[in-house]
Amino acid sequence: MPPEPNPSEVFRILGARRRLAIIRILRHHGPAGANKIAEILGITPAAASQHLKALRHAGLVLAERHGYHIPYSLNEETLHECCSEVNRACGMHNGIPEEPGDDLEALLLYKAGLERKLRLIMERIEELRR
Repeated sequence: MPPEPNPSEVFRILGARRRLAIIRILRHHGPAGANKIAEILGITPAAASQHLKALRHAGLVLAERHGYHIPYSLNEETLHECCSEVNRACGMHNGIPEEPGDDLEALLLYKAGLERKLRLIMERIEELRR
């Protein structure tokens, strides 16, 4: 069971460029071991392992041992919590401003965000109906 994420610790851990790159690799390639991640990043497996250890400690990645191989995957719940934390700090909710503002440009941006969100919801409904 991963540790309970501490937002300030998570953001400190993500301050390292390589760790953000690892998050992107796992998002794009799916679960991967330290050797594969090291190969993609052009670093040593030991360096990749150290970054993965920090990410795992922060609760951002999960590791499940399969014999000698340990594939790492994203902890989607923690990543979602981090995104929500940043959105709240920026006055956003699900990528949409909480307060639309009162000038035309702000209202048009707010409307576009709502329409984008509604499109995603409608697509998801259609997927579930199939």
